Amino acid sequence: MTKPAVSRITASRIPTAYGDFQLCYYSNTLDQKEHLAFVMGSVAEAENVLVRIHSECFTGDVLGSRRCDCGEQLDRSLQLIASQGAGVLVYLRQEGRGIGLLQKLRAYNLQDQGYDTVDANLLLGHGADERDYSLAARILENLGVKSVRLMTNNPLKISALENEGIRINARFPLEAAVNPDNESYLQTKARRMDHLLQLRPYPSVANLRTAHDCEPTN
Repeated sequence: MTKPAVSRITASRIPTAYGDFQLCYYSNTLDQKEHLAFVMGSVAEAENVLVRIHSECFTGDVLGSRRCDCGEQLDRSLQLIASQGAGVLVYLRQEGRGIGLLQKLRAYNLQDQGYDTVDANLLLGHGADERDYSLAARILENLGVKSVRLMTNNPLKISALENEGIRINARFPLEAAVNPDNESYLQTKARRMDHLLQLRPYPSVANLRTAHDCEPTN
């Protein structure tokens, strides 16, 4: 099977509260979506690059919804990358674990009726998680990243990227603080989707561990 390809169309400097990043815009041969890479520092030919593969979440990333952990994870990832002076956040346009914003909102309504996040997706005719990470792998290759420390709680993301040829030397946990609106959601991710969650507050930025201290992936 032919792997999808990506092309970097342009990149621009984006100053943030955490410092300057380069926002790289990619086209691809798999879909018509605008996938992005937010890059700080020099990552070409680099080993153990701090990387976050983040799937779009309009409600969490933009509106600050407390129903999920996405907005906190996005902000925390940028903060940690900045604390290291280099890293990559790949922003994939696959809202709602791949089902799109409309279906995600319908899933939210089912969750308000008592269904968990997995069963809500299934009742709408979708898989529990329909995301694809092949384009993320191609973007990391385009950036010249040699190996990564991956910020994730999702073991399926690790295996998917490794199957695409990305060398993951360590995993850095990225847990959100538990609140009354996301507690059931996070518990479902841990119980039914095998996410590696201890459901505790974030550590401080000063406690970001080195590659030797992060959890090895094998």
